[in-house]
Amino acid sequence: MSKTFRPYPLNQRLLLPPDLREWLPEGHLALFVSDVVDALDLSAILQVYEQGDGRGQPPYDPALMVKLLVYAYCTGLPSSRKIERATYEDVAYRVLAADQHPDHASIAEFRKRHLAALAELFVQVLRLCQAAGLVKLGHVALDGTKVKANASKHKAMSYGRMEGAEQKLEQEVKSLLEQAQAVDAAEDTRYGKGQRGDELPAELARRESRLRKIREAKAALEQEAQAQAQQAAAAAQTKIAARQRSEAETGQKAKGRTPTVPDPAQARPEAKAQRNFTDPDSRIMKDGATKAFEQAYNAQVAVDRAAQIIVAAAVTQEANDKQQLVPMLLAVQDNLGQLPERASADTGFFSEANLTAKALEGVALYVPPDQQRHPTPVEGVNGSAAAEGTVREQMRHKLQTPEGQAVYKLRKAIVEPVFGQIKEVRGFRRFSFRGLAQVAAEWALVCLTHNLLKLFRARGCPVAA
Repeated sequence: MSKTFRPYPLNQRLLLPPDLREWLPEGHLALFVSDVVDALDLSAILQVYEQGDGRGQPPYDPALMVKLLVYAYCTGLPSSRKIERATYEDVAYRVLAADQHPDHASIAEFRKRHLAALAELFVQVLRLCQAAGLVKLGHVALDGTKVKANASKHKAMSYGRMEGAEQKLEQEVKSLLEQAQAVDAAEDTRYGKGQRGDELPAELARRESRLRKIREAKAALEQEAQAQAQQAAAAAQTKIAARQRSEAETGQKAKGRTPTVPDPAQARPEAKAQRNFTDPDSRIMKDGATKAFEQAYNAQVAVDRAAQIIVAAAVTQEANDKQQLVPMLLAVQDNLGQLPERASADTGFFSEANLTAKALEGVALYVPPDQQRHPTPVEGVNGSAAAEGTVREQMRHKLQTPEGQAVYKLRKAIVEPVFGQIKEVRGFRRFSFRGLAQVAAEWALVCLTHNLLKLFRARGCPVAA
């Protein structure tokens, strides 16, 4: 490779102690992280440096930076400033950095520049877990949790308020422009052409900036409303075509009302539809644990029963989980080459479309249509009796069988501790980045480090079947 990096002599001999690695006890997490990163394919990061002209100071070795970031997320210390300080004060960070001290700006820039490539390392670590026997795909449990966005909910505004604020600001800007013209004319007369005060233009710029942001947010909400109307129109036209085919085949008029096709050009956002000025991709969501409404994202995981390894991860803007069952299980297949034998999820994931999806044929699904607070066994119920009835009725029956109850009661124990370990133990409760793509990449990095910790702690330990 032609690119030159700063020296990174991790095994350089010193006087006391003779080897940097000897600063840490054998089997330390930092040494494990170092060995794992050395085994990963970092070519997606390295190739970026081949595109430069070679001028300037050599950058820090990417392996050094990746190790610092991965170890920081493992130990709940993702702040770039805290990482910089730790390279001076914390022996583990000092060892990983080979006694070098990247400044926080360099660390933050590296993470931002290579965030997508860092997220792609999730699958590499996942396959290391699979090779170690920690992934069985016998039972995978799904769930979602709300993680705060890097934005305040007080920076959001509803479409109805935007319209009122826009009109008010238009009047204020118009008034300020008139005042500015009057001041200009008076000062031109008094001091000569081109002389004016400083306060009024600054005030005018502030209001114009607010007006521009509100107009941009309004336009984005209107585009979303039109896109939703287009989808609804396409769905309605499909239903109408199906009705017409049925009427032509049977010679009888179809029952029910003919679906109404909305006009996307006339679609308007609901007055309560909100958009955040700081992170427009985030949404107001209700946190299931605190019951409080937060500016957040819905972070999803699919967790394998054997060792609580996250086998798929994603982030969505949808407050509920109904649309996530099929994509998450297909992501498991993409990551590991096969679907799980069984999959369980709470009632928020239930829909007849999910349970009848052809892509999931062969997966035994356990997703209740109703809340399962205290399920009670039903004597004499078996799986063969559930052949008749709707999908909803069949699932209710399936979860009343001894096998169904035995499988579903494991769901909480499989997936919910993972969120506890991420949020409570490692303190990850708010994303550092803004925008759906960046947030999804950071969530993949968080899940990567969860799996890495499981791999570290499972060394020499038997894994449940």
